[in-house]
Amino acid sequence: MIYSMNNQKMVTWILRVAVAGEFIGHGVFALQGKKQWVEWFTIFGISDAGVATQLLFFIGLLDIAVALVVLVWPVRAVLLWAAFWGFWTALMRPIAGDPIWDFVERWANCGAPLALLLLVGWPRSLREWFGR
Repeated sequence: MIYSMNNQKMVTWILRVAVAGEFIGHGVFALQGKKQWVEWFTIFGISDAGVATQLLFFIGLLDIAVALVVLVWPVRAVLLWAAFWGFWTALMRPIAGDPIWDFVERWANCGAPLALLLLVGWPRSLREWFGR
């Protein structure tokens, strides 16, 4: 199969939708104060459920903002953040006591934004991290 610019645009859009879906889904769970996620804050010394729920709400807003940015204009710095955050949130599962396979199955949470970043193009300057 010959790889064309049309294919690259299609793959880019598939990844944009995939990353946005992941971050919208996680964002909505966070806005709802998913009980398991609130409990994870105790790992970092935050035992007050009210404080943890408020922090999780803020994280949910941030996740939804990331999703919208990726859909509207995939800013490289946001994609790098999405890759880091996807890795971290997947890693939280075994840190919280879940099996390592819960991390492995969520590798796409990091891989999809990283792949999209590479398709958009790794920046050659600080300015390119925030522009086109």
